[in-house]
Amino acid sequence: MKKIGFIGTGVMGTGIINNLLKANYNVSIYTRTKSKADPLIQKGATWYQDPKQLTENVDVIFTMVGFPQDVKDVYLDETKGIFQALKSDQIIVDMTTSTPTLAKELGEKAEKIGAECLDAPVSGGDVGARDGKLTIMVGGSEKAYQELEPIWKIIGQSYHRFGTYGAGQHTKMANQIMIAGTMTGLTEMLVYAKAANLNLQDVLNTLEGGGADNWSMENYVPRILKGDFKPGFFSKHFLKDLRIALEESEKMGLDLPATKQAKKLYETLVDEKGLGNDGTQALIKLWW
Repeated sequence: MKKIGFIGTGVMGTGIINNLLKANYNVSIYTRTKSKADPLIQKGATWYQDPKQLTENVDVIFTMVGFPQDVKDVYLDETKGIFQALKSDQIIVDMTTSTPTLAKELGEKAEKIGAECLDAPVSGGDVGARDGKLTIMVGGSEKAYQELEPIWKIIGQSYHRFGTYGAGQHTKMANQIMIAGTMTGLTEMLVYAKAANLNLQDVLNTLEGGGADNWSMENYVPRILKGDFKPGFFSKHFLKDLRIALEESEKMGLDLPATKQAKKLYETLVDEKGLGNDGTQALIKLWW
């Protein structure tokens, strides 16, 4: 059984790590603030003080951090980065939603030393990570993808390799474009239904049984109705994703007006209102 290293113990990372520990994997972890990793250490995870030391002691390194710059820091730091210790018999897997360009850079750099590399962003939020029901979108090495299938089965309910380096990230951008539409739709649905003096729980129950049903509505509207804006997925990270999606769209000569409008709304929520640490469902706060 492979020794696993996992860098990033946020909402999503913690759920994934817990499932790997339950499956009796040897898991080593790194996070910038050790105290945040204490619950995982108590469950059997081993903590290392930097990405380089972690890399020296495992077979596969997973990363799930916040922003593309964080990915660069973890992998490419000239003293403590993963590439300072990466060897030809290891696999690196970046599960951060990042840029296809950076995924390609990491993959080509790994190739030069004979290591295998995957970009493998996920969808499913905190619930999917907790329950081992993530959707995993993979780009990169076919060999590594097949080799890690036992792990995909533990942490995900579906997984697919879409092509070479960056293909996983492109697929995640397609996913986020779709989510942008469902989030604005469910928000405006609630705004409209409330203005019409309808019982919002009854509206939700009815819509879940018809053509308007979708994952975001099922998972986030109940939280909104309870006043629960804790992040299953941070608004600031979703805004980052929308910006990446639109940057990539421009490179391909595409105009995506609905996604642009969603980005503007989340910019208001995150940049103007300062609510980037709320979950994506906090978009309703622009009206309520």
